[in-house]
Amino acid sequence: MTAPATSAADTAVVLVAHGTVESLDDLPRFLANIRRGHAAPPELVAEVRRRYEAIGGRSPLLDITREVARKLEKALELKARVAMRLFEPYPKEVVAKLASEGIRRVVAVPLAQHSAGVYGSAMQAAAKEVDPSLEVFCARNWGRTPELTRAFADTIIAELDRIPAGEAEQTALVLTAHSLPRAVVQAGDPYEQEVRASAEDVAAEVRARVGDRFAEHMVAFQSQGIGTGVEWLGPDLRPTLEDLAKRGKKHVVVAPIGFLADHVEILYDLDIEARGWCEGELGIVLYRSASLNAGDGLVEALSVVVRDVLARPGDFAAPSVSSRESRPSRGG
Repeated sequence: MTAPATSAADTAVVLVAHGTVESLDDLPRFLANIRRGHAAPPELVAEVRRRYEAIGGRSPLLDITREVARKLEKALELKARVAMRLFEPYPKEVVAKLASEGIRRVVAVPLAQHSAGVYGSAMQAAAKEVDPSLEVFCARNWGRTPELTRAFADTIIAELDRIPAGEAEQTALVLTAHSLPRAVVQAGDPYEQEVRASAEDVAAEVRARVGDRFAEHMVAFQSQGIGTGVEWLGPDLRPTLEDLAKRGKKHVVVAPIGFLADHVEILYDLDIEARGWCEGELGIVLYRSASLNAGDGLVEALSVVVRDVLARPGDFAAPSVSSRESRPSRGG
């Protein structure tokens, strides 16, 4: 079925991110949302609060995402808004506001580029509740979009340029993404496969542009849930770094290609925790590639994704299938 012609006046883009809090007092409610309505134990709330405090007391995720929306709105000449799947502003309130402004079509773009299905489903459900006549077109997984690959490569090359010449054999590139419970992947979720394919794309792009500036590259998974008691997708980042140190590597570029913007799992898990391991007992130097944040590279990639949806909206009338409802997480 072909959707009616798109009009800029009645079409909007909604960038859907994981979620974060503006006040640390909201952490119990946020964590309960992540845990599907189950209250987080006090010790978990305290630990997450400690991590937020360590990065300055708040995550920049919402501010960054709003800036991305502003730039995307200018690039596409379409209204662009932000929703957070697991906290305010929730998809329902964003969709309701857009409907009140005369919007009839929404292009939902998940900012978890390998997990589009669960984010698209949240937008579809919100639209159905607000106004079943609203059309919601959901971008599919877009982690291998060439523009995104090039943007990640740019940030990695900037870190490789900081490593002294002649140190390629002592240099490794570790491309990271958020871990998931292994049972999710075993149930058929393509997340791991897509992350690994994206990592190969990025590593190949870097090598094509700067040659053999690192001896090897690998994927590691980070930010496993705290106290979940389940098996998580690996290899974990810590043992990966330990192995590299044992094998004589002196420089490790950690590239969080599973994430788009700074938040607690970058600013704490990598910049504080992982850097502490490396500078302490492991004796290696960690170079963390910059997040894309609201840079031109991400805006260009998102523009391509949105234009693809608008060019053939009938192909995006339902979100891609996911075998999970939620990604356990420490926060945004």
